[in-house]
Amino acid sequence: MDISYLITLQEFRNGVGSCLTDFMTKMSFIGEMNTVLIITALIYWCVSKRFGNYLLMGWSGSRVVNGFLKVAACVYRPWIRDARIVPDNEALASATGYSFPSGHSTNAAALYGGCAIRRELAKALRITLAVIAVLIAFSRNFLGVHTPQDVLVGLGSGLAVMWLTGKLLDMVEKKPEKDILVMCAAITISVIVAVYAAVKPYPADYDASGKLLVDGAKMANDTYKGVGWCIGYMAGWVLERRFVRFSTDVPMMTRITRLTIGLFCYYVISLILVPLLKSCIPGPFGTVIYCFVQMFYVTFIFPYCVKQMERSQDEHVAEKALT
Repeated sequence: MDISYLITLQEFRNGVGSCLTDFMTKMSFIGEMNTVLIITALIYWCVSKRFGNYLLMGWSGSRVVNGFLKVAACVYRPWIRDARIVPDNEALASATGYSFPSGHSTNAAALYGGCAIRRELAKALRITLAVIAVLIAFSRNFLGVHTPQDVLVGLGSGLAVMWLTGKLLDMVEKKPEKDILVMCAAITISVIVAVYAAVKPYPADYDASGKLLVDGAKMANDTYKGVGWCIGYMAGWVLERRFVRFSTDVPMMTRITRLTIGLFCYYVISLILVPLLKSCIPGPFGTVIYCFVQMFYVTFIFPYCVKQMERSQDEHVAEKALT
């Protein structure tokens, strides 16, 4: 039934629906992992630290859940299951890992869905964000890279993690000392998921020519990314809470400065440092390390640098006013 649905969408996409392909590709793009991480980082640095923490914690947690489900179920992509499925070429680049559940749908549920379930936001904004989350999930069906059950479970698991994240942060707000307990629990679960992904046996099916259809060890790469991001977030979250305590209650020009410097440094890390780490530390451990570095920069290193720079600037202004 799911394959029949995808074939129907494929026929529509290749016919009168071709005008929607570019739109669906762009919807899919705003659900990619790095896109979501950048958006949530900017919210955390420049808009609302409290809300950014909620989004970053929920997203990193949902990536661990998604990674665990992927390697536990080991569901092949639609075109591997049925040769009649011909996915959109551009969408193939982001179709990494096993098919179930959809990572893009999980990302959409974490960021856009996570905002949509927050009552403090305006109703019109919440509805719009909910529609965006659904469109991102549907785009993965439309482009032929996921089945309906992939995107439904991706959305459902992402929203469940965001709901739980809200409860956890409410608890920590009432009992601040519990942050260490939350961090230790999350890191322990992440490590268990990484070890499970590394040691479990993966299915080994071959085509008629004897070629391996799917390399399970490579499919687990997204799982290791989620583990690295989650550990990086948890470590940075606790350190920032206890030793930095930066604020987003700052003038607009300060926010713009943070956005510019923060994004520039993030891309330096992602485009220069990450490739170096990949070459020096190959394999799963290297993936965990470079994703840890990305998230630790977002949650602790950049906020620490911001706090120091802005403190020095305030002291300079104060000295100048006295002279």
